[in-house]
Amino acid sequence: MSVLMEEGDGGMVENKRDEEEGGIGKVPDDVLIEILVRGGIREWEEIACVNKHWASLLSSHCECFWEAALSYHYPLFPLSSLPLPLPWPGPIPLPNNSKTRFTALYISQRIFASHPQNLQLDHFHEIIGHTYLFLKHQLQLSIMPPHSGILHGTIIDQFIACGKSRDVAHELTSRIWLAFLHNLDDNLHTFSLLKRLAYEGDVFLPYPYTRSVEVQWRVFEKLFTDFRDCFNRAEYYDMLACARSRKKRSIPSFMCITGMN
Repeated sequence: MSVLMEEGDGGMVENKRDEEEGGIGKVPDDVLIEILVRGGIREWEEIACVNKHWASLLSSHCECFWEAALSYHYPLFPLSSLPLPLPWPGPIPLPNNSKTRFTALYISQRIFASHPQNLQLDHFHEIIGHTYLFLKHQLQLSIMPPHSGILHGTIIDQFIACGKSRDVAHELTSRIWLAFLHNLDDNLHTFSLLKRLAYEGDVFLPYPYTRSVEVQWRVFEKLFTDFRDCFNRAEYYDMLACARSRKKRSIPSFMCITGMN
């Protein structure tokens, strides 16, 4: 009897699986891509966890999905197939797939979200997005990340190579740094990264190859607010001394509290 029940249960499972595969599983890929593209961008990561085939469509290897996503979400953007025919200026690497291009445009749109007049995206805005991705990869994913001053100078050179003035290059680079710092996760890796950025003071570098005061203070602000409890007493006062040593304006109130346990 138990054997029959197990066989019966197995048959029910198989029938249920066949019914599921006979539903959306049989939708042609081009139709499925159109459905997924019209979904919320922030939901794509969750959608990829539902079905292996959907995950494969959302991977960087599926050029047809990301080309469709670019066409749907950025219809006015002058898209071109890879490799890009236009000269790619500066030292930051050329994008190698459509997913990277979509991500770069999406990030650039978020960076300029507070400036609606700048939302008419062009190839330079794509370069801004790739610059953000370059900075993030170098600082968060590299085993031996380069000095932050070198990365800052690389970004400055990228924008100058695009024909921007030193002032504009410095402003755009600062905006990218602030966006990067804003999107950091609250974990020990970020704590270690912020401490390294704080100690890597670029006081000996000429303008525009020095990070802006706003960026430098944003690093200290995150350390003394988001990661205050991660310091021991000696580390805290050492970091406070580091901040005071390169101050260029009055020390913010969040750094004046000295009641460490």
